[in-house]
Amino acid sequence: MKQQEKAQQKVPTRTFGKTGLEMPVLSLGMMRSRYSPQDIPLEQIPEHGQQDMSNLVDKALSLGMNHIETARNYGTSERQLAEILDQHERSSLILQTKVKPEDDPELFTAHVLDSLDRMGQKKVDMLALHGLNDHRSLWQICRPGGCLAAARKLQDQGKVDWVGFSGHGDVEIILKGIAHQEDGGFDYMNLHWYTVYQRNSPALEAAAENNMGVFIISPTDKGGMLQTPPACLKDICAPLTPIQFNDLYCLQRPEVQTISVGAAQISDLDDHLKALDWLNDQQKIQEIYRLWERRMEEATGHTRPDALWSSFPPWQQTPGYINIGMVLWLYNLARGWDLVEFSRRRYKMLGQDMPWVPGLNGTAARNYDLTNVAEQAGMPVEKLIRLLEEAHALLGKSREEQ
Repeated sequence: MKQQEKAQQKVPTRTFGKTGLEMPVLSLGMMRSRYSPQDIPLEQIPEHGQQDMSNLVDKALSLGMNHIETARNYGTSERQLAEILDQHERSSLILQTKVKPEDDPELFTAHVLDSLDRMGQKKVDMLALHGLNDHRSLWQICRPGGCLAAARKLQDQGKVDWVGFSGHGDVEIILKGIAHQEDGGFDYMNLHWYTVYQRNSPALEAAAENNMGVFIISPTDKGGMLQTPPACLKDICAPLTPIQFNDLYCLQRPEVQTISVGAAQISDLDDHLKALDWLNDQQKIQEIYRLWERRMEEATGHTRPDALWSSFPPWQQTPGYINIGMVLWLYNLARGWDLVEFSRRRYKMLGQDMPWVPGLNGTAARNYDLTNVAEQAGMPVEKLIRLLEEAHALLGKSREEQ
């Protein structure tokens, strides 16, 4: 078995920014492989549940996927990893966990120490503030004596090697985090950036200027639920699958060193590993991307689904707190690339006070004066209202209501 593993081609690596870590381009995300989304004692996890995760980690490590990414709020993930990590040479692993910031930095510190205890580790290679999503979390993390300062104290104590953040909110918040220099700033970031969502491109560029490592998180699911792709994307991505193309599209960005593979079982690795055969074929990647652009333009008049986003003010400055940019992005994803179910799920999160999906939808657009907003975007107000109403008619439905 060991001889077979040695013969297997290893996942290539890239230098992870200022950390100097040699990071595999495919990282193992541990959220889906956990036994339970709730944190329960290890003795309550059946043997098969633990063995499934162990088999997955063993396989990933044999392929060179030695960056293991978990989080305190990933249910049983950290506890399950404790037994598994004991079976491997610790120095060969890059272990990352993520811990939510708190108003009280001492509570944050206690949570980090508890996570180390759960995993049976004296230290982690990477600790991410989970996440830098809105002005409140920005304050929790970056204020003098805040959670970033607490993380640096843990670093001084030898419990953390590198400190980063996960950004799930608006790009303006993420850019403020990247620009922050107090307490040493950040060494790396975990970011959402995909074929379907490129609004965070300025964050990629800013991170590169600061020599930060960049880890693209959840490219398959948050990148359009590509594990269940529409037929049109299967067609235009051939000979690749949509998962493979999106992996390659992310990795062709020079600022990106690694992407997450959120696997529940060993077979979930297959598509991502096959994509690496095309890793250096820039021509093929660009050829396929032009097909994506052409289909979007035929359906919407724009090559990008988020083409109009920056034309509209932030949702906080829009009458009715309508997140026009996000609504039109989702509507275009549904129209241009048939990502209807993905767009509906996101659309229904509007109005739920979620930093990921802030503001409201446009169902009440006619109740507000959007004249100035439309004029600033170079669009007749009636056209804007019509687009918002059409988006709601399509995305406000459940699958059962179709």
